[in-house]
Amino acid sequence: MNRVLSADELRRQSLRGILMMVLAIGLFSLMDAGLKLLTVHYGAMQVATLRGLSSLPWVLVWIGLSTGFATLWRIRWGLQLLRGALSVAMMAGFVYGFQLLPLTTVYAIFFIAPLMVTALAVPILGEKVGPRRWTAIVIGLVGVLVILRPTPSGLAGVASWAGLAVLGAAVGYSLSSVMVRVLSRTDTTQSLMFWMLISLSLGSALFAWPSWRPVDSGHWGLIIGVGLTGALGQYAITEAFRLGEASLIAPFEYTALAWGVGLDLALFGVLPDQITFVGAGIIVASGLYLLRREKVHAEAEHP
Repeated sequence: MNRVLSADELRRQSLRGILMMVLAIGLFSLMDAGLKLLTVHYGAMQVATLRGLSSLPWVLVWIGLSTGFATLWRIRWGLQLLRGALSVAMMAGFVYGFQLLPLTTVYAIFFIAPLMVTALAVPILGEKVGPRRWTAIVIGLVGVLVILRPTPSGLAGVASWAGLAVLGAAVGYSLSSVMVRVLSRTDTTQSLMFWMLISLSLGSALFAWPSWRPVDSGHWGLIIGVGLTGALGQYAITEAFRLGEASLIAPFEYTALAWGVGLDLALFGVLPDQITFVGAGIIVASGLYLLRREKVHAEAEHP
């Protein structure tokens, strides 16, 4: 029988959840900075392959120490393979964006993903979204347009293909997130992580093979760091949502913007322009409003 937590214990647990979320976003940002450094030397698909392979050993250790490997085979193969294909496309777009754009700009565009998850949940999961939440989604899309600055001749704000690649990665991430909601009803978290990494590694390697470059021995430390920060970040974000309510924890995902600014300055000596920050602010504000409306909706459904 589970013990009922006191108000002070709940507050402390929520604070630990917030700290774990901030830690998770920091770890993922360090991983992304490592990926950006690797794109100087290798193609986008090869970097995506290295991302998957470098995290796989850490995840295998975690699976062995938790549920064991038997649960990896009791899965819905069709949906797992489809999610794997989305992961390849998503990581390729994400890494390609890193090649040409500051981390801060990539994050600003990618912040549209939570809004897209809500929109896609309507046709795929049959969830209901009211007019206020649809308004927040549309405003978030306006924020993306501010960052990309489309003109009759193209995109003025960022390198056109890079910006669109990140936007495509956000769409792929959103579809994958909705699929996780479906798969989690039958498949374990361990199987979701394992088969995603396997699909990412093998699928990206298939595309990267014709132009594969031998990995420089001096880069192995960076590659191991990418894998370790990615695995630890996944653990931290899982713990964050276990310790605190999603509506309380999720807004701290936007701390990625601060991490991006710091890493851009420290490692690359660049910053996005003011219009990019304006667009990011619009997206973040719409995302926070959407989270508030979802909490209100949940409380109305389950008083």
